[in-house]
Amino acid sequence: MAPRDRHRSSAPLQVLLFLNGWYCATYFLLEAFVFVYKVLLLPYPVSNLVLDVVLLLLYLGIEATRIFFGSKGNLCQRKVPLSLSLALTVPAAVLAVYYLLLQTYSLRLEAFLSAILLLFYGLELLLGFLALLSFSRCCIPRTGGAGAGAARKATGALCKRLTTSSEFITQFQPIQRQI
Repeated sequence: MAPRDRHRSSAPLQVLLFLNGWYCATYFLLEAFVFVYKVLLLPYPVSNLVLDVVLLLLYLGIEATRIFFGSKGNLCQRKVPLSLSLALTVPAAVLAVYYLLLQTYSLRLEAFLSAILLLFYGLELLLGFLALLSFSRCCIPRTGGAGAGAARKATGALCKRLTTSSEFITQFQPIQRQI
């Protein structure tokens, strides 16, 4: 188990990213089926259909990239991938609002799916910013280079605590039996 002061990744954010990955796939497939339904039953202009399909494919690319960088940034405790994921949340949310309000024909099913997607984005933004704050407070000592002195001090303090712990443990060592 990692020391308490070194473990900074966010488990709720990771779970939310995992669930959003599955929801993204479901959303994409349902939107594709809804487009087929709308083309067959509604007078859908070809230029609008092409625009909606291209934006759906763009959404899929943005969402896959966003989830990848968010998961990588969270698990590796890196600020840049997590920040990139949070930045990609904005265009993904704009596309969700487009499918909620601005497309040619919007069904209730699409409005419901897009509202859930926007809820995911809001929660991920909140948890992502909290994780970024946690990463910025994290001070992991490095070996070598300019920070080597701080690392030695931190290691010395850790060794001092371990010495006092080992002294405590030696008081309770079992008595050896002689054969």
